[in-house]
Amino acid sequence: MAEEIEIDTDDLERRMDGAIASLRTEFASLRTGRASASMLEPVMVEAYGQPTPINQVGTVNVPEPRMVTVNVWDKSLVGKVEKAIRESGLGINPQLNGTIIMLPIPELNEERRRELSKVAAQYAENARVAVRNVRRDGMDQIKKAKADGMSEDDQKLWEAEVQEITDAHIARIDAALQTKQDEIMQV
Repeated sequence: MAEEIEIDTDDLERRMDGAIASLRTEFASLRTGRASASMLEPVMVEAYGQPTPINQVGTVNVPEPRMVTVNVWDKSLVGKVEKAIRESGLGINPQLNGTIIMLPIPELNEERRRELSKVAAQYAENARVAVRNVRRDGMDQIKKAKADGMSEDDQKLWEAEVQEITDAHIARIDAALQTKQDEIMQV
């Protein structure tokens, strides 16, 4: 009788959690008509010869529900920060006030809401694919363990556990997507 062969489900779960954390970061960058400092996280500024996150060249604040401000620390970078925001695809028109860049968040129209909803669905699908890839890795580990002498009963048990973890993570992704789409479509 071969000794018990264990599959590292904690590692699989940790990797699937990473896919969900990445999804939440992507969702945070989607503009929902409300101001949020996290919407500027994907914006990179060409500063000191290399791409730099916007929060490393200035302070990002949300003074009111429809306004984000960026207080740029280095006066020579104000133009570059403004250009990076303008070209980021966020659909925001920056306004300069000295070293402070004001970003008024316009109301979303119905067409833009639908586009953002589709983008959110695409982000969710990418997260589902990532979770399924982790599932495939887990199933490959089980097949390898079967070849190393794991019993068929143990194989079925482990496969069921990996599938259960996968289903739980897919359900979390679906719930996060539904919440985000409801937030986007809310007028």
